[in-house]
Amino acid sequence: MRDKEEMEIEDYRLELENRIRNLLWTVSGDYQLQMKPDVSLFLRSQSIALYDGIKQGALARFYDKDQLGLYLVKKVFLEASETELTAVAQLCIEEAIGEKLCLERPGVREIQRKTFEDILDQEFERMPSASDMVGRLKVAVLRDRLSGGNFPVENRLNAYRDMVYEARNAESTMDLIRVIDRVYNTAVDPDFEKQHGSLEQVLSVTLEELTEYGWEDYLSEEMYEDVLESYVEQLSNRMTSLENSAVTEEMEEKRRTRHKVTVLPPEALEKAHTYVELNYGKTYLSPAEEKRMNYLMCRDIHSDCSLYFTEGILKDPVRRNYQYEYAKRLRNKNIWVYHEKHRIVKRNISALTELLRKSLVLRSETYEVISDRGTIVPSRLWRIGRSREASIFKRELKGDASDFVVDVMIDASGSQMSRQGDVALQAYIISEALSNVGLPHRVMSFCTFWDYTILHRFREYDDTREANENIFNYVTSSNNRDGLAIKTVGYGLLQREEEKKILIVLSDGRPYDVVVNRPNARNPHPYQGKYAVTDTATEVRRLRNLGVSVLGVFAGEEKDLETEKKIFGKDFAYIRDIANFSKIVGRYLTRQLELDG
Repeated sequence: MRDKEEMEIEDYRLELENRIRNLLWTVSGDYQLQMKPDVSLFLRSQSIALYDGIKQGALARFYDKDQLGLYLVKKVFLEASETELTAVAQLCIEEAIGEKLCLERPGVREIQRKTFEDILDQEFERMPSASDMVGRLKVAVLRDRLSGGNFPVENRLNAYRDMVYEARNAESTMDLIRVIDRVYNTAVDPDFEKQHGSLEQVLSVTLEELTEYGWEDYLSEEMYEDVLESYVEQLSNRMTSLENSAVTEEMEEKRRTRHKVTVLPPEALEKAHTYVELNYGKTYLSPAEEKRMNYLMCRDIHSDCSLYFTEGILKDPVRRNYQYEYAKRLRNKNIWVYHEKHRIVKRNISALTELLRKSLVLRSETYEVISDRGTIVPSRLWRIGRSREASIFKRELKGDASDFVVDVMIDASGSQMSRQGDVALQAYIISEALSNVGLPHRVMSFCTFWDYTILHRFREYDDTREANENIFNYVTSSNNRDGLAIKTVGYGLLQREEEKKILIVLSDGRPYDVVVNRPNARNPHPYQGKYAVTDTATEVRRLRNLGVSVLGVFAGEEKDLETEKKIFGKDFAYIRDIANFSKIVGRYLTRQLELDG
């Protein structure tokens, strides 16, 4: 029955799209409005799909959709969380137009009710955790609407919900923007105004500033020509939706009998290489070295991938293009975060240095052991001829504190963008502490663009401490293929002569790569979900079996914790507050530095 339904939806896709458009045009009264209906929503819920179209028409009728969309883009530009800001806007827009719609067109009320029920049923098996305030607010609003205003919640959440309800009285687009801004600044990010600016400062962001910014990583599709216009359009289209698009995508993915893989033609691959060089900097490997590394590493499920080794666009640019200026701006932002938190950072560096130094001193101490050679111990002479344990000598052994090497890997995918500064600080703290105690270490970031896994080297093992400043060149973008990156960095680590090897991976628990492939690819599976998690976990276990100690430092969202555990097992650290960073990471490192380690 389900298969038959899916076939019907595919057969009547055009008819369904026209139906949604007709609803939008009828409600808005504007037959020039354009939209691309999400027909996949029909498999999830017919009511959600129809209500989405209806609300897009109503929003265009009652408010200025472009003005709202531009406000959201400016707020994101000043570092608001896109996901949470959009969710707040969706709730406020629903309150602003939902009841007006139902009063004008009573038939809409039943579609609205069924939409709320389907969203709650499909997205919320239980009440979201206290840390997910937007999720809790969404449940509170929808439950309250379904119960006719009689759904009780705790006082704090009730206050936020009342703020959302103020959108019902928004007579102008600017009124609605003020409500959205207040809810976000109160419920989501109370420090936003202090750190990034008031609503007036948000609105004063110029189009020139927005145009210069790189929005590619926010877009749902690759390689737009006019990225700003595309991003404004994308956000504007999502404003009216109440559903969680991730749930829709997951249900659509399950529906498909096989994964759809985008096949890149040769000319696109050539374009990709040019893009990588222009936007990530020149490679520091010779063509022969690069070919050798690709031959060694890009095998099996990574057989259609390529590796690209660089010291970054700020170190070795092809030319000083927009991306160079963008990277420079992000470096300045990372440094600004450092100055803002420099007391915390210095305390962490000092504490971690002291922990490592104590462990190394203990390891360097001289100690005595009973042996079959060395200096005679008179008190043991009686054992000769009387005991099997006839060792009568003692020897002094000196511990070796220098036989350690560390690699630090930083996930530089676009999903890290919101916490980019903090992740850079984590790597900097580790690197400074290791430099203070003289342990050789390398620091690299990794991300993936098309089939290129890009490894950005900030410092080499034996560089001086001045190289640690390069960590502030850390920039996030695109996707990530964790398994290949860990395999490659691990290969370099295993070539070192030191006996004790340690790998620290700073990641968000999402080893996801964009679904693309080469023509006639040997590996048809997209790198995502269980497939990607299993591969990454396998590479971690393989390195551990070869004697490398691997620690995962989790800097992502709580919902991805389980994935992180699957990848790193018991050796992972969850950093909720950077003030505790040295204590958590230091505990692991000192354990590795123990005498018997």
